[in-house]
Amino acid sequence: MLRQVSVIILTLPFFFACQSGPEQEKSQYSDTLSLHEEVYTELVDNLLIVWYPRTIDSIYGGFLTNFSHDWQRMESQEKMIVTQARHLWTLSKAAQMFPEEGMYAEAATHAYNFLRDKMWDQQDGGFYWLLDREGNPLASNIDNKLKRVYGNAFGVYALAAYYAMSGEEEALEFAQKAFRWIDEHAHDPKNSGYFSTLTKDGVVIDSSMFQQDLPSPTYFYKDQNTSIHLLEAFTELYHVWPDELLEERLREMFHLIRDRMVSEQGYLRLYFYDNWQPISYKDSTAAVREANYAVDHVSFGHDIETAYLLLEASEALEEYEYQTTLNRARQMVDHTIANGIDTVRSGILERGYYLPENEQLSIVDDRKNWWSQAEGLNSLYLFSTFYPEDSTYQKEFDRLWKYTKTYIIDHENGGWYSNGLDTHSSSKQDRKAHIWKGNYHNARTLFNLLRMTERRGEHS
Repeated sequence: MLRQVSVIILTLPFFFACQSGPEQEKSQYSDTLSLHEEVYTELVDNLLIVWYPRTIDSIYGGFLTNFSHDWQRMESQEKMIVTQARHLWTLSKAAQMFPEEGMYAEAATHAYNFLRDKMWDQQDGGFYWLLDREGNPLASNIDNKLKRVYGNAFGVYALAAYYAMSGEEEALEFAQKAFRWIDEHAHDPKNSGYFSTLTKDGVVIDSSMFQQDLPSPTYFYKDQNTSIHLLEAFTELYHVWPDELLEERLREMFHLIRDRMVSEQGYLRLYFYDNWQPISYKDSTAAVREANYAVDHVSFGHDIETAYLLLEASEALEEYEYQTTLNRARQMVDHTIANGIDTVRSGILERGYYLPENEQLSIVDDRKNWWSQAEGLNSLYLFSTFYPEDSTYQKEFDRLWKYTKTYIIDHENGGWYSNGLDTHSSSKQDRKAHIWKGNYHNARTLFNLLRMTERRGEHS
């Protein structure tokens, strides 16, 4: 009998409980296992046990970040706020879901202490971007001369989750301080939303500052990725601290993303000028467009993730404008299904582009990265519970889950490949972990799937 999962009311209350490729994986799952049992096995035996305690740095604090394809520790072990905060979030949620496993709560406290003692800039406030293994800011890193709001958002997100798990008032006070630092320094009172990059002491940068040092003009733009993760962080914090200013900012980000960033077709624009005018190279030459795909494309993974984040924010605000939000979220999921999923083997593709000559969306990057598959699984299953009469969502979830088990999950070494092996077989040798590859996207999806399948009765 599969152990029952503690259901935590911290997320949406509406949760209910092919062809082969060149390097097809052998699944560890029996054909007789239910979906719930498969998800449980993947979460506990292939994710949490693989990552912890292996990644815990018991000498210098925080978490080791770089591991080879077969989980051998590598020499370089820099520590980024995004990765460290995501570990804290994941461990806090794991401690709530599996309270009998005391290691998760203990490791979460270890993670919290590192954010408090090392990642936070005691002089100027805000979180450092990148530290060496010992916990010293890397002076050679350009982002340590700055404060990236994206990284600070994950700090707030993680601290709120840790407080919800531990009840430690100091953690809530830290989360409040981090939120206020972001809001005081990065909020745009004129055009709404937040700037993405500040100086080390919290001044909004413009094109006259650090121009020779900054590697990309995107430092000067507002952007979708910072915005959706601020929404995510504010939602998490609002669950435990329904502050009036926080609610105002949460609503502001909610409307900015839902009503301005999402295009009429149902995809997110990526970068913006200060007045939220999208950066677009659509009317440029093909060569210029291709040179700027990094800042102007359709990101299917972010779209299907944001569909979920908007619904989560609406729920936190007591189902604020819920039906309108559900319609917009469904449009984003439907756009991804129609344009961003491989029709042969499944798998969410990396990038598309609407070419001006025919208004047809073309795939400009066919990678199927691990985190997009995770976000797709989460949203597709969620929408299958919203619209059981429409078999599309269940069908696409089933296809994507099969794809993930076949081409993304490493059944030999544990963990997930960086990209699907069907299109990028070289990913079999890629690092299993680095500062941009942790276990937050897939952990959140598996937590949610475990709850949803339990409530739906899909377990024995």
